[in-house]
Amino acid sequence: MADPGARAVAAEGTKVDRRTVLSGFLFGCGIAASIVDLFVFHLVLQWHHFYDLSTTHVALVADGFFHAFGWFITIGGLFLLADLRRRAGVAWRRWTGAVITGVGFFQLLDGVVFHKILGIHQIRYDVDLLLYDVVWIGTAVLALVIGLLMLWRTHPQPARTRD
Repeated sequence: MADPGARAVAAEGTKVDRRTVLSGFLFGCGIAASIVDLFVFHLVLQWHHFYDLSTTHVALVADGFFHAFGWFITIGGLFLLADLRRRAGVAWRRWTGAVITGVGFFQLLDGVVFHKILGIHQIRYDVDLLLYDVVWIGTAVLALVIGLLMLWRTHPQPARTRD
């Protein structure tokens, strides 16, 4: 018969691991949305807005909501991280893998769903989009694969129990 205490420790370890991955994933998605996409492409380069199918006023309001959403999930990820540090400590390599996964996931979601399927904005206008799409989606897939590999390599081993 397995030790109930060992099962409880293993269950708590699984919960901590899930929170580690969720924290990093949210933080990564938020950084991709707020810093990479919004700051670089919307504000600095001014290549597009979150919603480009209406007036400039509507586009800027949409950017504001997008910015708030990006920071909301970034801060949510950081609150989870702070709670993890307080309660159990952080598996930093695993968290970093989750951050990279989040960045790749968000960029892939943006590039495929928002740019191509919904068409609410493109990366840039008045240019041939093929190179931009290949780079955007290609780097998203690369980040996603690297992050998932890091998560796979850092997956905690199940606790062994004595029968």
